[in-house]
Amino acid sequence: MNKNNIVVGLDIGTTKICAIVGKQNEYGKINILGLGKAESNGVERGVVNNIDMTVEAIRLAVEEAEKQSGVDIQVVHVGIAGEHIRSAQHKGIITLDNPDREITAQDVERLHVDMFKIATPPGDEIIHVLPQEYTVDGNRGVKHPVGMSGVRLEGNFHIITGQSGAANNIYKCVRKAGLEAIELVLEPLASSAAVLSEEEMEAGVCLVDIGGGTTDIAIFADKIIRHTAVIPFGGNTVTNDIFRGCHIMRRHAEELKVKFGSALSAAVREDEIISLISLKDRSPKQIHKRMLASLIEARMKEIMQFVAVEVHASGYLDSLVGGIVLTGGGSKLSHMKQLAEHVTGMDARIGSPGVHLAQGLVEEVDHPIFATGVGLVIHALQNEPLSEDKIQMTPEPRQSQQTRVAESKQPNLTPTEPKAPRPGFLDKVKNWFEGHLQNTGNFIE
Repeated sequence: MNKNNIVVGLDIGTTKICAIVGKQNEYGKINILGLGKAESNGVERGVVNNIDMTVEAIRLAVEEAEKQSGVDIQVVHVGIAGEHIRSAQHKGIITLDNPDREITAQDVERLHVDMFKIATPPGDEIIHVLPQEYTVDGNRGVKHPVGMSGVRLEGNFHIITGQSGAANNIYKCVRKAGLEAIELVLEPLASSAAVLSEEEMEAGVCLVDIGGGTTDIAIFADKIIRHTAVIPFGGNTVTNDIFRGCHIMRRHAEELKVKFGSALSAAVREDEIISLISLKDRSPKQIHKRMLASLIEARMKEIMQFVAVEVHASGYLDSLVGGIVLTGGGSKLSHMKQLAEHVTGMDARIGSPGVHLAQGLVEEVDHPIFATGVGLVIHALQNEPLSEDKIQMTPEPRQSQQTRVAESKQPNLTPTEPKAPRPGFLDKVKNWFEGHLQNTGNFIE
C-alpha cells in the first residue's frame, strides 16, 4: 500500500450511494477520515437508470464526506455491479525467441495485455483480467514464471466483462458530479478485500455479497479468484415480496424487514403479532411475525440455492475449507447465517470490514453495508492504477490527490468542469505499452 495517498471509494449501489475517504497508517491498517451517504433512487439492480438522480446522490454523499474529512475530493475509485456482469476462463499463449533467455515481467505483461484483445459480445467490454496460473513448456501450475527459462509461456485468465453502456453511464454520472473516476472495480472483488482474510482466501472461501439489487458471488482458492457470478435478487426483492404479500405500503415493508425480519420462520413464535399503523381513518393492520418471516425465508432460501448452484458449477465445492462469508445489507437479517448453513451445507459467518480499520470513523463504517466502500479504498491502496507518467488518463495532466490535499485543507465544494470523454481502456494500455516496450523494469500488476 502507498502510505502517503488519501483515496476515496465511491459505492454506487441500488439502495445507497456512499463515499468513504481513507488513508493507510504505518501498520497497514486503514484510517477512515470521512463517510458520506445518500439514498440511491436512480440505480436499479446495480445499473444506473436515472442520470440526474444518481448525480445528485453522488454530490450529496461526496459533500458529506468532504465536510467530515476536510479533503477536497476530485478523484474516486468506483465499484461496478449488476446482472450484466459476466465471467469466463480464457487461455493465452506466447512463444519466446530464445530458450536460454529468462522469462521477464514484460513477457508476462504481454500475455496479460493480449487478453484484452479477445472478442466479446457486442456492447460488452472487458473490466478485469485476473491471472489464474501459468504453464512454462508444459510445466503447469506455475504462479510466478518470471525468471524461469522456456520457449512457450501459457496463462489461464479469469475474464470479467460488463456492458459498455452501463460502465459509460457510471463514468458520466461521476463526471457530471464534478469528479474523475480513476477505475471501475468489480464490487465483489472490493468487498472481498474488506471482509476476507488471507487464510480464508488460501483455504478456499465463497463470498456472498447480498446487496439491494443483486447478490454477488466470488469464489477464492489458493489466494486466487476462481469464479464470479451475479444473482439478480437482493434485499429490494425481499421488500417487494413483503409489500405484495402483506398488502402494505412499500416503505412499511422495508421497515418491517429491517426491524422484525428473520430468515428462519421456525425461529419465530407463532403468537407474535406486529401492529402497523394503516392509512388515515383505518384500523391498524396486524401482521403475524411468523408470516413475515415465511416471506423472507422463501426468497433468501432461493438466493442461497442459487449460491449453492454457482459453487457446484465452479468446481471448487470440495475446496472451500473457509465455507461462506456473508456480507452486504441482506446479511444482517436475523438467522441469515443459520439459513445459509442449512441450504448450502457449509459453515458460514457474517463479514464486516472492521478487521482492516484502525482509527477514525471505525464504529460508523464497521458494518456489512459498507464492505464494498471500504473494499474500494483498500483495493485502491493495494493496487494503484498506472500513474500518469505511464498511462494517459485524461487529455490534461491530472494533479495528484495528495498534492490537492496539501494545497487545500478546507473542502472545496465547487464542481469541476465536465471532463472530456474517457479514452477506451485498450487505447490506454496500447499507448502505455508501445511507449515502454523496450524497458526492462518491473510492470505494475
